[in-house]
Amino acid sequence: VEKLFYAIGEVAEMLNVPVSTVRFWENEFDILKPRKNKKGNRLFTAGDIKNLRIIYHLIKEKGMTLAGVKKQLASKWDETDYKYEIGESLKNIKGMLLEIRDGI
Repeated sequence: VEKLFYAIGEVAEMLNVPVSTVRFWENEFDILKPRKNKKGNRLFTAGDIKNLRIIYHLIKEKGMTLAGVKKQLASKWDETDYKYEIGESLKNIKGMLLEIRDGI
């Protein structure tokens, strides 16, 4: 069962980055708009987490600069999202195939 909202600590743990990094990315990228409760705590939706994963992938795994990621997301958001989804699907298929191989 997925939650509707995730706290910033949970999101940072999912991405294996410090909370300060999530906060920094929130300020740098317009696509991240977490809700805030009455106390001011950030509440991230599944869509926010997906966007954070895409940003993480571009910065940490592909080695892009912040300026490069901003340009990529501004001009080619649909393409970037599509490529990310394909990559995630391929990772899942690979995991399933490895499980099958190990079970034989």
